[in-house]
Amino acid sequence: MTIVSTRPAVMAAEDTASIYRKITWKLIPFLCLCYLAAYLDRINIGLAKLQMTNDLALSETAFGLGAGLFFVGYILFEVPSNLILQRVGAKIWIARIMITWGLLSTATLLVQTPMQFYIIRFFLGAAEAGFLPGVLFYLTKWYPSWRRSRIIALFMIGLPLSSLIGGPVSGWIMGHFHSVYGMRGWQWLFLLEGLPSVLLGVLTFWVLPNNVESAAWLSSSEKQSVQNELENDEKDSEGVKHSLRDGLLNIRVVMLGGIDFSILLSAYAMGFWMPTFIRNAGMTDISTIGYLTAIPSLAALIGMLAIGSSSDRMRERRWHIIIPFIIGAAAMGASPLFSHSVAMTVVLFSIAQAMIIGAVPVFFSLPATFLRGTAAAAGFALACSIANIAGLVSNSVMGIALDMTGSSNGALWFFAVCLLLSSLLVIALPAKLVNR
Repeated sequence: MTIVSTRPAVMAAEDTASIYRKITWKLIPFLCLCYLAAYLDRINIGLAKLQMTNDLALSETAFGLGAGLFFVGYILFEVPSNLILQRVGAKIWIARIMITWGLLSTATLLVQTPMQFYIIRFFLGAAEAGFLPGVLFYLTKWYPSWRRSRIIALFMIGLPLSSLIGGPVSGWIMGHFHSVYGMRGWQWLFLLEGLPSVLLGVLTFWVLPNNVESAAWLSSSEKQSVQNELENDEKDSEGVKHSLRDGLLNIRVVMLGGIDFSILLSAYAMGFWMPTFIRNAGMTDISTIGYLTAIPSLAALIGMLAIGSSSDRMRERRWHIIIPFIIGAAAMGASPLFSHSVAMTVVLFSIAQAMIIGAVPVFFSLPATFLRGTAAAAGFALACSIANIAGLVSNSVMGIALDMTGSSNGALWFFAVCLLLSSLLVIALPAKLVNR
């Protein structure tokens, strides 16, 4: 198969490249750290589950519902949150998001009943709503389209890092702090992993400029060079939509939401339930389970960087999503055949995460190829809202499958089929439009 770019190469002058290196070092490490904290506060419930289900008398179905209710709050507030971000600026709104979700994540340690668990998860989702699409929209104000896939990959390595670092750390916290000062290990987990998000939210006020013009660390000539690249990118974008209506009533946004829905079905199954898969394969030590969950996350990190860089280098998007989807679906679909082997469970889910999560930065470079301004803010948020229904579906389906059959096989096969079907939606996106 020969992949042909539909856009002529854009060669940046060395001085322009150095400007973008400066921007990247100033913005991306901090945003990556914020995303790591956000995703860790979202998925640490998967490891906490190994203790708190007994303490709170939660069935697998009840846990799946509680984990999924996070996404109900997230979906309801996603679009409004991103529109507010565009109005008040990234600095204020991202700080607000991080501080409120950090406080609510910490407050999970106070939960004593299933109903309290459901309520705190819903409000945690509402608090976090808008962070990911908000940051993606924010990056469009700094980087032209031909630079974004690699940059999004660098930002989104916070996702696999949250498990790569968070898995071992969470396992260590739960193992070593259990019963200290009368608190259970899972309560210490929410306390010690929630408060850093609050601190990062406060630091946002000093670290993030709202836009290129307000970046004190760029000279006037550097700001102008960035603006020139962004303006050239605008000129190259034929048929790009700008209004709120264009972002909310756009069939391509709905298609992107459907593609991301299939990604998240699998991603959340692996993110929330990986400790359970490893335990069911025969590993019982919580600390060891935490370390083993880091291996697929490391594979995902490598996949994101490799696939994102390749996509930017070749100026090709569609096949950099489709091929990883096919490989990832095959690996995840094969995992039930080796469900009693810890080694094969880790290997197959490592392949699945490297491919499925690895394609995410390429996917998130797509909306800005046909949306700008308010349309981009609304479009990013709407696509994420549609997609995050998968959080409720994925966790509920997995919980029901485990309660009813004692096995996750049917759920995993269903998620794999959804990935394959969503490849058809990727094919339907015009190559000339998205391969930039």
